[in-house]
Amino acid sequence: MDEIREFLVLEDEEGDRLDVYLSSQLGDMSRSYIQKIIKDKKVKVNGKEEKAKYLVKEDDKVIIEIPAPKLLEVLPQDIPIDIVYEDNDVLIINKPQDMVVHPAPGNYENTLVNAIIYHCKDKLSSINGVIRPGIVHRIDKDTSGLLMIAKNNNSHNSLAEQLKDHSITREYEFICHGVVKEDKITVNKPIGRNPKDRLKMAVVPGGKNAVTHFEVVQRFENFTHMRARLETGRTHQIRVHALSINHPLLGDPVYGPKNNKFKTNGQTLHAKKLGFIHPSTNEYVEFDSELPNYFKHIINKLK
Repeated sequence: MDEIREFLVLEDEEGDRLDVYLSSQLGDMSRSYIQKIIKDKKVKVNGKEEKAKYLVKEDDKVIIEIPAPKLLEVLPQDIPIDIVYEDNDVLIINKPQDMVVHPAPGNYENTLVNAIIYHCKDKLSSINGVIRPGIVHRIDKDTSGLLMIAKNNNSHNSLAEQLKDHSITREYEFICHGVVKEDKITVNKPIGRNPKDRLKMAVVPGGKNAVTHFEVVQRFENFTHMRARLETGRTHQIRVHALSINHPLLGDPVYGPKNNKFKTNGQTLHAKKLGFIHPSTNEYVEFDSELPNYFKHIINKLK
């Protein structure tokens, strides 16, 4: 049975494209999938069909008819994955840049989940359902680096609780625009949806508490190689906090400058270190990964 959802456009949402507005309201549903629903005439604004480019106005009543989900089976795919560590409880993956972590409407193939289902068979936690088996946390498609996978529900609960308590070690390295003067900076600024662009995050009053500890690794003429340790884990936290101190990430297609002389496939950001209490042994374990080739290539060009 199709699902009917109704929305009333607020003052600070006025001016958004219809597809952008619905993307911000519907979370994981991709914009391309929403555009297809609009094209199929399943969306009405004030009782009238509108195109995806329609600019919503305050007090517009938007009704979307979401097609009933098909019986979904995320299929295993023999996709090579870089396994850093594996036992009966956890799997640590070094995710490449340009790989989506889990399927979403309109994109059910070639994700990390497809790969780990092939590798682990039925040995994955089921807490997050059929689309996200084993997935405790995620990193962006264009961010490379370490990701932990839970192979059973007990380990999933343990790791999720540690994430909630902010006790997991998560260190990233990135290259940003400009020369950062301070050796160390702690940014404590709340993060929420950007009121002017609902597909972006921003530092906003009343947002969720967010703390990032930055440290300079190496300075170059117009760029800085940085390390970041997350105290909290908000969406796009490092990218937004770096922008807030006027040092956006190199190659960031959302928050950085449009010109990118290095032709990167996205932000130069790598999840380098991951540490947590092992769910079975109760001992602290920590994993480190080498910087990927795309990152090292840029460093060599900057020297």
